[in-house]
Amino acid sequence: MGKDKSLQEIQQEVDQYISQFKEGYFSPLSMMARMTEEVGELAREINHYYGEKPKKTEEKEKTVEEELGDVFFIVLCFANSLNINLEEAFDRIMHKFQTRDKDRWTRIEE
Repeated sequence: MGKDKSLQEIQQEVDQYISQFKEGYFSPLSMMARMTEEVGELAREINHYYGEKPKKTEEKEKTVEEELGDVFFIVLCFANSLNINLEEAFDRIMHKFQTRDKDRWTRIEE
């Protein structure tokens, strides 16, 4: 912690972690189910902090940061299992937003 890491370094770190286990990465369908589960947990936390549904007193305290971290980890696992370079995927999606969607929202006047 403390040193900024590239997305490629983060993907490699996750791959090294997962590679130490015989089971390796889950199947894409299992990974999708896991991602859905983690996004649901994030939604629950968002609803507790910003919505109308307060936590029950016996519920464990979690944070939005922790749940986002879980979602990020499963996205990294999913990408690694399918040999997807997330830096390249990010560059492509940003190009799409900067071209196709460039006039979709109102820009801040400078």
